[in-house]
Amino acid sequence: MNKYRTHNCSELSTKEINKEVLLSGWLHRKRDHGNLLFADIRDHYGITQCVIENKNNFFKILEKIKPESVLKVKGKVVKRSPGTENIELKTGMIEVKIDTLEILSNAKELPIPVFGEQDYPEDIRLKYRFLDLRREEMHNNIILRSEVISFIRSEMLKLGFLEYQTPILTSSSPEGARDFLVPSRLSPGKFYALPQAPQQFKQLIMISGFDKYFQIAPCFRDEDARADRSPGEFYQLDLEMSFVEQEDVFEVVEKLMVNLFKKFSSKKILQEKFPRIPFEVAMSKYGTDKPDLRNPLLINDVTEIFSREDVKFDIFKKLVKSGSVAKAIITKNTKDKPRSFFDNIDKWAKDNGGSGLAYFTFEKNDIITGKGPVGKFFGENALKKIMEKCDAEIGDSVFLACGKQKEIEKLLGAARNKIAEELNIIDKTKFAFCWVIDYPMFELDEKTNKIIFSHNPFSMPQGEISKLNLKNPLEIKAFQYDIVCNGIELSSGAIRNHLPELMYKLFSIAGYDKNTVEKKFSGMINALNFGAPPHGGIAPGIDRIVMLLAGKQNIREITLFPMNQNAQDLMMSAPSEVNNNQLKELGIKIDKKKD
Repeated sequence: MNKYRTHNCSELSTKEINKEVLLSGWLHRKRDHGNLLFADIRDHYGITQCVIENKNNFFKILEKIKPESVLKVKGKVVKRSPGTENIELKTGMIEVKIDTLEILSNAKELPIPVFGEQDYPEDIRLKYRFLDLRREEMHNNIILRSEVISFIRSEMLKLGFLEYQTPILTSSSPEGARDFLVPSRLSPGKFYALPQAPQQFKQLIMISGFDKYFQIAPCFRDEDARADRSPGEFYQLDLEMSFVEQEDVFEVVEKLMVNLFKKFSSKKILQEKFPRIPFEVAMSKYGTDKPDLRNPLLINDVTEIFSREDVKFDIFKKLVKSGSVAKAIITKNTKDKPRSFFDNIDKWAKDNGGSGLAYFTFEKNDIITGKGPVGKFFGENALKKIMEKCDAEIGDSVFLACGKQKEIEKLLGAARNKIAEELNIIDKTKFAFCWVIDYPMFELDEKTNKIIFSHNPFSMPQGEISKLNLKNPLEIKAFQYDIVCNGIELSSGAIRNHLPELMYKLFSIAGYDKNTVEKKFSGMINALNFGAPPHGGIAPGIDRIVMLLAGKQNIREITLFPMNQNAQDLMMSAPSEVNNNQLKELGIKIDKKKD
């Protein structure tokens, strides 16, 4: 018999009444009732209530023990007295009457409590993460993460994929985010890089003749933290397939996501066949390529309205005449909303870098009018045209913005979410997935006015290769796609360009000559020259998937030992200085800048 326990702290029930048991775990909390002392013992599995009488020799010992000390108790299982049962606990019908106890480890005074779910400053939580993780909610988040990863592995194997491991020490990537560099002792002055993603390796796996690859891959990027992105490292489900088209990738990922989200959440999936939204449509209707489809609000183009004679809104008319666009968001049946609602949205827009939002409400007495600060500038026929164009009705309101297309899309994309939150019209009981497709291969850099890759330079362009119009590169679409859920981008993916000559041509458009391409991507180009299959893939983020399933807004809530926003591990004091002998061995000298 194990000397620490006969059962874990979630196993005991009325079936074990009168049995003598051993339990070991942390002292979760105590309640002193004078003649009786109740102690909740907690382990990974759950909690069991134990009770000791004051005539027991161990009573005074238990009285003095601090919470989170580790104990072993021996006693008999008894039925709880009527009215004291706890139906929220698996062990809530019984308790253990303590005969003896042993202190396995004493705890000091706690810097943060484990009992309860109080909010504490994040820096304290991260410094004492081992205590934070003992809390039920955090503990369950990490268990969920483990179960999600296990389920994904199982599903991928069922779908015919095999798991392969790619290198952690690799060469520096000339594209993308900043690398984490690792000095080489055996090659002084040279550095490895931690992989930002296994992108080139997974393509090389396809070129090596393996058909379906996946990996729960660690990725390393020296980026600033965000709520949905960890600084330093993150994990993704990396997958790649040979002899596939875009729809083949979609079929695999949709099947996986539907099974995964049904398994681990009671929320409904809005559409199990994920909508395909072209990039241009996403930007036009939602103002973002990460649309939250739970939000019913849409953005409508009303630019042409401001060329009408019966529109006297001169500010917008002048802007439109100079090449700006005008766009609108309709809110349904908001005629009874107070003026403060509209003014607050306008103020929010100004606080977020915009010039504000004009607004009015459609009313009808004898004729249709616009109620609000700018409604008087629109004639009845103009109002009818807006209603027709935007599918609006009497009693609806309209928010208007005018300016450069990208600026207005960004503003109204954010405003769309802000307004929906204020109106409480986002259905938070559902998961709404979609694919954003048909990304442009190239775009114009607004600062340099040069043509650059817009998304992924290694993607296959759409259309017949022999008929590609390379003279008008901004018209070329690529087989690039993002998967989005509830407004969160889970991943980007693409069908890869497996033709070296085509790659040279596309890179030349973005200003890279052949020698530069061969120098920067020598491993990949070399491999492609020896027969490469058409292939494609994607890499959904594990952290973001678990964050959605756990219903959390911050990725640190579902990560075991995350860094803070300054990319510091407060618990392990990393990054840290190293001694001179280590630096000398690597041929590195630190140049400390003077203030």
